[in-house]
Amino acid sequence: MNDTDESGITASYIKAPTQTFTTGGKTFAYRELGPADDIPVLFFVHLAGNLDNWDPRIVDAIAKTRRVIAFDQQGVGGSGGTFPGTLEQSADDAYTFIRGLGYQTVDVFSFSMGGMIAQELVVKHPTLVRRLILTGTGPRGGKDIDKVTATTYRDMVRAALTLSDPKEFLFFNRDQVGKSAAKAFLQRLKERSADRDKAIGLRAFRTQLKAIRRYGRSAPSDLTVITQPTLIANGDNDRMVPTALSEDLHRRIAGSELIIYPDAGHGGIFQYWEKFAPVAAAFLAA
Repeated sequence: MNDTDESGITASYIKAPTQTFTTGGKTFAYRELGPADDIPVLFFVHLAGNLDNWDPRIVDAIAKTRRVIAFDQQGVGGSGGTFPGTLEQSADDAYTFIRGLGYQTVDVFSFSMGGMIAQELVVKHPTLVRRLILTGTGPRGGKDIDKVTATTYRDMVRAALTLSDPKEFLFFNRDQVGKSAAKAFLQRLKERSADRDKAIGLRAFRTQLKAIRRYGRSAPSDLTVITQPTLIANGDNDRMVPTALSEDLHRRIAGSELIIYPDAGHGGIFQYWEKFAPVAAAFLAA
């Protein structure tokens, strides 16, 4: 398979080369694909996630018409530095990355912890983001977000006992449909065979969990500043970041759209990628 199409544009996420650059004294690893665009779509990844944790079916659907940039936070994967103690500081790092690339405006696609960081970014820089997608996530100070740590550790133990990937427990229901969706998702994540990213270290992982707990126990943000078009999505049985928090975001972000997928968990957008990918692509292309 060629890395690029006939126009020279990287055609698929699994073939997008990993790049690094340094700005503001910080080194970031990232991948980009899709046509040149003055306003790219920045992808904000989940807890413990790196560049290899994005579903290529969703990325490729969006990259057909938009420039997509996925990046590692500080202290994760191929990026330098250390993961900071708060998600607000992670948003500051993301801002440094965006401005270092020379962009004045971006669209954002986010999942789980990435959605929390994205909210911090928009609250701090309301005019930076034009369109916003928040999936499997919740607001600062939201009910039970601080319990993500306990849920994560519990499911990691369950996964270890069954020689499974923790995402099978954290992202999907444990019924037959959920198990099948989990295996299909994990297979898609393995399609990239070369130039794979470095797995997150234990120190960074623990720091992320503490940052999420601090985020959950902090005073709520003023989400009235989020006035840009916003799409919110989740499964109807999210045990990790409870589905009720997606509904809370929808109530608090005026004019937002909400999609709740039935019989699905935290990774509802991955279970229903065939339905969600075109919706997300159309939303970002509007």
